[in-house]
Amino acid sequence: MKIPNITITVALSVHAGAALAQASAADRIPDTMEARVQACTGCHGAQGRGVENVYFPRLAGKPAGYLYNQLVAFRDGRRKYVPMNYLLAYLPDSYLMRMAEHFAALNPAPLVQPAVSRSAQQLAEGQRIVTQGLPGKKIPACATCHGAELGGREPGIPGLLGLRADYVSAQLGAWRFGVRTALAPDCMQFIASSLSETEVAAVSAYLSSLPVTASRPLRQPGMRLPIACGSQPQKQEASR
Repeated sequence: MKIPNITITVALSVHAGAALAQASAADRIPDTMEARVQACTGCHGAQGRGVENVYFPRLAGKPAGYLYNQLVAFRDGRRKYVPMNYLLAYLPDSYLMRMAEHFAALNPAPLVQPAVSRSAQQLAEGQRIVTQGLPGKKIPACATCHGAELGGREPGIPGLLGLRADYVSAQLGAWRFGVRTALAPDCMQFIASSLSETEVAAVSAYLSSLPVTASRPLRQPGMRLPIACGSQPQKQEASR
């Protein structure tokens, strides 16, 4: 019996459609957060491990609360950098938190830091400020808030390892001149604006000379910091 041409055409179309659907399913990008944040790789490296460019920091392993605060600050314009402001403009808080938690959970091998060519005197001055602070200016040691190993503190204080001197200097400058702001009270704005140019250079040089370690952010609920910071909520002492 002769099969009508229309029947053959329909059968071939159905078969081709099924094959195309299978191919599309196989080629489809997985709908995971890892796939969604691939746009971050160009600037921040695979798994947020960092890149050679001094102005794009490592994201991996930083406290989720800190990363979330920065994403919100970029989205809302409190921290100004046009590409980030644009990319995050319409993302809701819940999605930004998922992004933050994704990068916070990662721990890829760090980049090898280039040798720092600075004078021994400048590095020693930077170490003094980082580990002892500047009591005369009421500036606490960086290690007091960021941890003795400078790995950060949950939920909102970042680690300071693996950052280049120019990046640290640029961020301190951004706080001094209001280009970067944090939740009130903005402790870093007070600290950055109290440092001299020489002190900023010393701190930046010393921090950039330190190797990245496996230190993870500290978890010390309720620990009181030496200075109030809006990004690091603290339990209020009972009224007396």
